[in-house]
Amino acid sequence: MRFLPFFITLASFAQGLTPAALLKPTPDSWPTFNGDYSGRRFSPLAQINASNVHTLSLAWATRFTAGGAGGRGGLSIKSTPLLVNGILYFTSPNNVWAADARTGRELWHYQYPPNTGSTIGNRGVGMYGNWLYFETPDSNLVSLDASTGKQRWKVSIADPKLDYTSTVAPVVVGNHIIVGIGGDHLDNPGFLQSRDPETGALQWKWWTTPRKGEPNMDTWPDEYSSAHGTGQAWIPGTYDPELNLYIVGTGNPNPVMAEKSRKGDNLYTCSIVAINPDTGKLAWYFQPSPHDVHDWDAVETPILFDGVIDGKPRKLVAQASRNGYFFVLDRVTGKNLVTKPFIETVNWAKGIDAKGQPIADPKKFPTTDGVLVSPSSNGATNWPAPSFDPETGLFYVGTSRSYSMFYLTDTDDHPEGWGGLDSGAGNDGNALLAIDYKTGNTVWRHDWPSGNGVVHNLSTAGKLLFTSNGNNFIAFHAATGKILWHASLMAAPSAGSITYMVDGKQYVLVAASDSLYAFTVNQPAK
Repeated sequence: MRFLPFFITLASFAQGLTPAALLKPTPDSWPTFNGDYSGRRFSPLAQINASNVHTLSLAWATRFTAGGAGGRGGLSIKSTPLLVNGILYFTSPNNVWAADARTGRELWHYQYPPNTGSTIGNRGVGMYGNWLYFETPDSNLVSLDASTGKQRWKVSIADPKLDYTSTVAPVVVGNHIIVGIGGDHLDNPGFLQSRDPETGALQWKWWTTPRKGEPNMDTWPDEYSSAHGTGQAWIPGTYDPELNLYIVGTGNPNPVMAEKSRKGDNLYTCSIVAINPDTGKLAWYFQPSPHDVHDWDAVETPILFDGVIDGKPRKLVAQASRNGYFFVLDRVTGKNLVTKPFIETVNWAKGIDAKGQPIADPKKFPTTDGVLVSPSSNGATNWPAPSFDPETGLFYVGTSRSYSMFYLTDTDDHPEGWGGLDSGAGNDGNALLAIDYKTGNTVWRHDWPSGNGVVHNLSTAGKLLFTSNGNNFIAFHAATGKILWHASLMAAPSAGSITYMVDGKQYVLVAASDSLYAFTVNQPAK
């Protein structure tokens, strides 16, 4: 662990972050993965706005290293930084940093010991009091002192020898540190866990597939197939404090693509589930992709907001799912209110059933000769963050009208692991969409001439939507879709951007590869 001298008083660290503060975060902060519990990635800050964003310029940029001074290590910051009391906290696999939000100066760096876990990415830290929590590649939960970066304790989440992958940013709800798990190559059972913030002790564990005697066991052929059906929860969920529900998406079932041994809907894989965070009990579920055979995880952020549908005020949750459909649910009951494809090329469903679920077309299941399906296994969208602006009523998401050839490779009666493969077959283009939550209709869109369309989004009360394309960081007018500003970075943005205010000045921060870039406006002299 490396320490650097700095000129920030320790008092700023000592204030910490209480569970009560997470219920109503201050507008100038970004204290959890999505900024607040709703998942909207909307900031009420408006010092940077549509009228002055053209003056946005670089305030600072810092490149971070792993493995000591001068060592680059090929790291990529895929975490959304937290901003608490003027300090940024962020991660890459095996690494956690604290940095001054005013200057980008590194304050401390914690490095987890070398291990054999997967380093595919890390989404960031959770914070409780003056303690940080992050998942390691070899599936441990580690707690650090936020003031110094010193390790307090670590506890095992899962056995890395079983090919579990731990990348989730923990979510703090009350006195619960909620963690999820990834990895689906070896038919591992999926789960959520809640841990005690003081000791790391297990409070509860919820399996993402049912066991014998539990509800919806009949959506699997037998207990063995259910217990090995996977459904990992590898992206942080959202939380409704009034209903006391933690709402999170789950991953695909196993065997992937080879579905012969798992007939049925395969609950609760590829589902949006609502869990009581105090007990770990399931309150309701909705399944965007029943009996998935295309690796379409439903882990995309479920965004919470209140709105009006069919003239009736409702508590809502919306998701743009990897399978190419946009869903709006009543978050009290989980009942579907809106289902609509958000890319034009979707070709895998025959229609929508009475529950609002797409009806899969068996002709689009993987075959030994291959079948052309849209979207590809990477999805019409994926884990990069969407955003919802309550002032425009629009849901913003990056999309790809992609295709894959899906092949069945394991024709055994009891296939294992992937059981198939997919080969990219091009796409019909990438676009940023602004979707009306009431109807699922696209209000405006921006088609990209090149670059990846599945990117992170951030909206603000300044009538702005920040996103990216290739190496470009871009600000749109949130209501009209007009480009107002852009800046070229040294690499493509690799995580969700945030905005915060320190010393009366608003910043917009974005991670790209191993660097953080902070922008602010040039205010006119007073």
